[in-house]
Amino acid sequence: MFILGIVASLLIGGSLGLLGGGGSILTVPTLHYIFGLEAHAAIAGSLLVVGLTSGVTLIPHLRAGRVRIRIGLVFGAASMASAYVAARLARDVPAGVLLGAFAILMLVAGLAMLRPGRPRAARHAPGWLVAQGLVVGAITGFVGAGGGFVIVPSLVVLVGLTMEEAIATSLLVITANSVLAFAATASSVSLDAPVIATVLVAAIAGGAIGARLVHRVSPAQLRRGFGWLVLAMAVVMLAAELAR
Repeated sequence: MFILGIVASLLIGGSLGLLGGGGSILTVPTLHYIFGLEAHAAIAGSLLVVGLTSGVTLIPHLRAGRVRIRIGLVFGAASMASAYVAARLARDVPAGVLLGAFAILMLVAGLAMLRPGRPRAARHAPGWLVAQGLVVGAITGFVGAGGGFVIVPSLVVLVGLTMEEAIATSLLVITANSVLAFAATASSVSLDAPVIATVLVAAIAGGAIGARLVHRVSPAQLRRGFGWLVLAMAVVMLAAELAR
């Protein structure tokens, strides 16, 4: 199980670096089902791992000029506010409800990314970015997700960024959201420091690899890969919760 956890942790970072999301989709199940952390602790630990991994993985994307900083800051500021409020409210929600809501949202996001991509008109108006950010931030804080599985589809489908720009900009938003949401939940849970450190180190290594590969994969392949990853993990989590 330890080896499986390391492999899963490498995939966490690889997903963030290559797809700009999917980290929490893998981190919550890894911490909860493989390493045995209680659900609320797994959610809080996921926010810490994903936030720090995203921050490190963001660096090569910044150097390559793929990050849309203005969009990321406006979108991120709005999502940080709602993420903090939602994370505090989520502390009183039963673990099964949180995990079930997480899985259902993953299904919706995965299906959206598997739809044939069409050129989208750019929608960069501050009001539109704020509205999208508030929704994504609420999801981030409530279900313990860095938000990439919602941020990337939002930036592609609703804002009109290219897949590469959405991936890179997503990491900027994820870093801010995850750190703030973790701050809102850290005092209410007990984290297993050795487990979190192990997952974090492996995830950062995977993130460095993923960021180097992103420009070698076509946008259509990235989009399909993201969609199938989200759908697969949603099915696994729903099956596990229904079995309980």
